[in-house]
Amino acid sequence: MALGIGIWRLASAQQTAQEVFDRNLLVTALAVSRDVASRDGDAISVETAQLLSRSAGEPVRYHVYAPDGVFVTGFASPPVPIDFEWDRSQTFAYFDAVSRGRDVRVLRLQYVTQIAGFSGPFVVTVWQDNAQRQAFVQAQVLRALGVMAALLGATAVVVWFGVRLGLKPLLDLEDAISRRSPADLSPIRRRVPDEVQGLVTRINRLFGQVSASMEAQSAFISDAAHQLRNPIAGLRALGDSIRSARSLESAQERAADLVEAARGAGVLAESLMTLERARAASDLALASQVDVATLTQRLFDQMAAEQTRGIRMTASIAPGPVTMMADETMLREAVRNLVHNALVHGGPSLSEIVLTLEVTDTQVLITVADDGRGVALEDFAKIRARFGQADAGNGSGLGLTIAEAVAQSHKGRLEILPVERGFAVALLLPLRPHG
Repeated sequence: MALGIGIWRLASAQQTAQEVFDRNLLVTALAVSRDVASRDGDAISVETAQLLSRSAGEPVRYHVYAPDGVFVTGFASPPVPIDFEWDRSQTFAYFDAVSRGRDVRVLRLQYVTQIAGFSGPFVVTVWQDNAQRQAFVQAQVLRALGVMAALLGATAVVVWFGVRLGLKPLLDLEDAISRRSPADLSPIRRRVPDEVQGLVTRINRLFGQVSASMEAQSAFISDAAHQLRNPIAGLRALGDSIRSARSLESAQERAADLVEAARGAGVLAESLMTLERARAASDLALASQVDVATLTQRLFDQMAAEQTRGIRMTASIAPGPVTMMADETMLREAVRNLVHNALVHGGPSLSEIVLTLEVTDTQVLITVADDGRGVALEDFAKIRARFGQADAGNGSGLGLTIAEAVAQSHKGRLEILPVERGFAVALLLPLRPHG
């Protein structure tokens, strides 16, 4: 901006100097022509002589000749550039020339009068050295540059102090964060300007997410170590018993037990991995369209065909496709665990399992109900906990936990429904907008 203003000020000063000094030459030429006419070509008046000597700081020289080219008064040789052609129809004309090796500005004025018996067009030529014009332009430009330099300096100082003052809270924040240990993910409580409050809020949110992820991983490692310790120890004991078996029949029986124990350990490990994946599900995993009605119907039909206990399994699915943004694999695992939970913990009296899928304007409701032994109201909190079971059984105690983690990853929830007989649990999933 300063460079642009400087160029504009130079052009403006040059134009102003041209107008002021050219007007001064015109006034001087008119004064000379008046004196020559009034004095019949004799010397000019004292006032005009003073005007010529003090005009804008540089003296103005003049030359006058008569209609027939006869020299009247002034300097004998006026400056005339080679390429200048004067149109006689013009009253006056300006041009640039060289006089005695110096650049000059020239005005030629033509007027008709009668002097000492001569009548016709007389020509007055006045000229002045360009040094004063250049000095005028230089003074104007330097004055403008001085003002701009002062403004730039003041702006630089203000910006420097302003930036240091404005960035001080950020520098303090950086110092506070650098002093933290990797294990300290507590929210930042330091006061910061409003302009960066959003940044601190996002950092605190990120700290919370990282902390929750680390806690989930720690819980997963703890759960896996605790829950797999006994199955692994059992597998080792069964392996040792096979080697020490005294007969082939005994070894085969213990091998069958080993296979069953390994299957149970595998189911437990798979359940733990499923739980961890459900907890760590991201929004990117929920970015695909899933027809929940078709998924639920196919899974329920498959599980009904695989069960061999003669339990009646019926499904009531809302008609038409029910499309929502979801993680298809996790959603399938949640429904599978709810149905499997009913099959495993329904007890001997279990005779029917009913799956219902209902749709409203805002959510999808998937309910799994059975007519088995049910769960007492006071045990609801227990069965929702990891590895929690109302009664000791063959399950891992992770069925409801996995289903609840999947529901939460989809911004939904799991509810245990109060029923007079048996047990009923529901997944409530919001209908997320597509895209």
